[in-house]
Amino acid sequence: MGTRGSRLAWTQTESVIAELSRVARGLRFEAVPVVTSGDRDRSPRSSPDFTDAIDRALLRGDVDLAVHSAKDLPLRLDPKLDLAACPPRADPRDCLVVAPTISATRLPHGTRVGSSSLRRRAQLLRWRADLRVVEVRGNVDTRLRLAGNRSVDAVVLALAGITRLGRASEVSRILPVTAFLPAPAQGALAVVVRADDARLGSVVRGIDHAGSHARVLAERSFAATLGGDCEMPLGALATLRGRSLSLRGEVLTADGRTSLRRRLAGSTERAEEVGRRLGEEMLDSGARDLLPPARA
Repeated sequence: MGTRGSRLAWTQTESVIAELSRVARGLRFEAVPVVTSGDRDRSPRSSPDFTDAIDRALLRGDVDLAVHSAKDLPLRLDPKLDLAACPPRADPRDCLVVAPTISATRLPHGTRVGSSSLRRRAQLLRWRADLRVVEVRGNVDTRLRLAGNRSVDAVVLALAGITRLGRASEVSRILPVTAFLPAPAQGALAVVVRADDARLGSVVRGIDHAGSHARVLAERSFAATLGGDCEMPLGALATLRGRSLSLRGEVLTADGRTSLRRRLAGSTERAEEVGRRLGEEMLDSGARDLLPPARA
């Protein structure tokens, strides 16, 4: 099982191994660390890719399956690969971790908030135009350390990641989705196999959570329709009620001053269609004018 070598990636992969071992008795699974281009290049100008080397190893047969954070998965997956399972999704919201001397409920004027995400930057500036959003990169532990030693006053992280690492007690404030619509598929895991490996694909689908998978498909389809990726100020979140799926989507300008948000409902069986239709509606409503020129 190919995975990144970070502590969070390892923790997520171990949870998938535990689930697979439960449904696939007689098979043994081993985690294999793979260094991706996103791990090697942490420069501010880079567009990190945390799946490329893992998927190449999968296509070569060096590993048999891969575990990714679903939000890092390319929106257009290689046709030789199959997103076979999404285990139950964790809480998709963002959270704020502040330095010990800062109040999370009353952030001082000019508070330095660390984030490398254009979406979070835009949403933070829309929420509080006086904030100073500082570029920070690194894994969850690194970013928490930056807040702890006052390199920044606060950092924004995915609640799912900090919770999986057993550090939820350090969360200062959970940010509401009304102001901070999360990245598409945030909080979900993706287990990928080769499309022609029917036997292993059948095993992996035994740990799939249909509701989580439908939500991921809808959000990814929405982002793909807009030509988006994890480097764009774009958010999406699908929720379920029975067999009905409701999808919210948002596009913002980089400075957070202008945004467009829409909602669309449909059935879970047509999750990808719901995402596509919402993306098309937003493009027709002016979202194209908010997108960076290269993506429009």
